[in-house]
Amino acid sequence: MNEIIQFFSHTTFNWSIIESIAVFFSILYVILAAKENIWCWGAGAISVSLYIYICFFAQLYPETSLQVFYLLMAFYGYYHWTKKEQSLQISEWSIGKHLFILVIGAILTFLMGFYFATYTNAKMPIVDSFTTVFSLFATYMVAKKILGNWLYWIVIDAVSVYLYFSRDLHLTSLLFMVYTIIAIFGYFSWMKKMKIDA
Repeated sequence: MNEIIQFFSHTTFNWSIIESIAVFFSILYVILAAKENIWCWGAGAISVSLYIYICFFAQLYPETSLQVFYLLMAFYGYYHWTKKEQSLQISEWSIGKHLFILVIGAILTFLMGFYFATYTNAKMPIVDSFTTVFSLFATYMVAKKILGNWLYWIVIDAVSVYLYFSRDLHLTSLLFMVYTIIAIFGYFSWMKKMKIDA
């Protein structure tokens, strides 16, 4: 018990109010998305607006750009889900399409990582670029209700745990642990729904 008390007394957890609010709305977004609730996009818009500020000051520049993309996708996703509420069903892409995304994603990760490593003071540019690039694809897949999006998120979220922890954003690191669990739930929930709708 003394060891636990000493750990917490000597460990500085960087949990700001802004980060706490962003985490709350981020969790709400993923839970609502897993339930196919259209209000996930509203919760997402709030969380990413806060994360634009957080990531910029943490010198995670690709991640900052990603949050701007997320904000645009929140509006797109809401519009898309509203417009096609009756016809948009969960579906899956072919293995070939996923392989194409993996190859293109790897190339873009390398190019973006090289740029930020060479020309900026970005921290962990390759890891940051990896999560950024593949999050773009995964977010688009959520808007289109593609089942495989959850598999991408499981990997992205697990890598993000390390990324954010290394930048002393401990609460956000914990958030991505929760995200990983919810992404697993989301995958099986959408798979079950897809079978029912088939």
